[in-house]
Amino acid sequence: MSNLQIKGMDDKLYAELKKLAAEENRSLSQQALFLFKDYMARKRQVKNFKTPAEVLLELSGSWEDERDSETIIAKIKKARKNSKGPQKGF
Repeated sequence: MSNLQIKGMDDKLYAELKKLAAEENRSLSQQALFLFKDYMARKRQVKNFKTPAEVLLELSGSWEDERDSETIIAKIKKARKNSKGPQKGF
């Protein structure tokens, strides 16, 4: 089993770690190891999520329609309604 020594830890962080370890009835080493394992598990889960860009790329090209593009565009334009907006101020 390997050992790890942490140097240069800020006193405030050390105090927080020590307090957390006491609250959870763990030694400092056990608490640090628990936090490392928890972080690594979460990192693996997040790594498996798809980014919004990946989802969008998967969707691109998936639209299928028997109509040609001119017909689709004409239908969209016909469905639009012109709005003059507010004629007078508030």
